[in-house]
Amino acid sequence: MIILYLLALLISLTGMVVLDRRFSLFFWRDARRAAIVLAAGVVFFLVWDLFGVGLGIFFRGETDFMTGLLIAPEVPVEEVFFLTLLCYLTMNVYGALTRSSLRASASASASASASASAGTAARHRANSDGSHA
Repeated sequence: MIILYLLALLISLTGMVVLDRRFSLFFWRDARRAAIVLAAGVVFFLVWDLFGVGLGIFFRGETDFMTGLLIAPEVPVEEVFFLTLLCYLTMNVYGALTRSSLRASASASASASASASAGTAARHRANSDGSHA
């Protein structure tokens, strides 16, 4: 039971990877950019945690579900995996929302283009018939 929380985080991260792979949300869209963004997010939140610990705001909770390994005072090793999951989830959601937004705008653009083409074709037919609009 000592690694239950870490195992849950790893299973959740695996789920994020599967969703990312299936829908090309983050790493499968641009791996270099994704690695930079993910690393920057995790480092930002680790620094945030260290400041919180230093100011006496954050404390490590005692539980039988965690390994007990610390990467810094009051910062368990599970925190790195949690922050990775948090950042990966955020970027997958962002990727999904921008994909659907891009798809919607492309669809609207295609519809507008199709109706503009239809209107131009109708005017062209009317002009070639000798009638003027």
